[in-house]
Amino acid sequence: MTETENRVPLALLLLRLSVFLVMFVWTIDKFIEPQHASRIMTEFYSIGGIGSTLIYVLATLELVIILAFLIGFAKRWSYGLVLLLHAVSTLSSYRKYLTPFQPPNLLFFAAIPMLAACFALYYLRDADVLWTIEKRQR
Repeated sequence: MTETENRVPLALLLLRLSVFLVMFVWTIDKFIEPQHASRIMTEFYSIGGIGSTLIYVLATLELVIILAFLIGFAKRWSYGLVLLLHAVSTLSSYRKYLTPFQPPNLLFFAAIPMLAACFALYYLRDADVLWTIEKRQR
């Protein structure tokens, strides 16, 4: 293994931990303030009238996915679902990108490099071996 190849697992671990941290805080927000998640569903996804019970169910499913992602379990599925969840979130905010200098829209641009990180993790999932349940497949 080359020196560069030896550095890749650490870089992927740091990406995975940072993506997990963001998604974990977003998930916990759904448990703490389900009405906030309901407003987001209405504003960004045009899905209104979602009650707390459904928000709790969605948050629980999201928590299971991101915990699997954190530990590197079922990487094809967990990394893929994290990528899909974040891609939908990023794309549903497209109106915010059209007026970047209207507060707080500039903050939405942080979703773009995170989306790239999610893609990199999915694409390089077999090389992401530090602190994972599933090691590199031969």
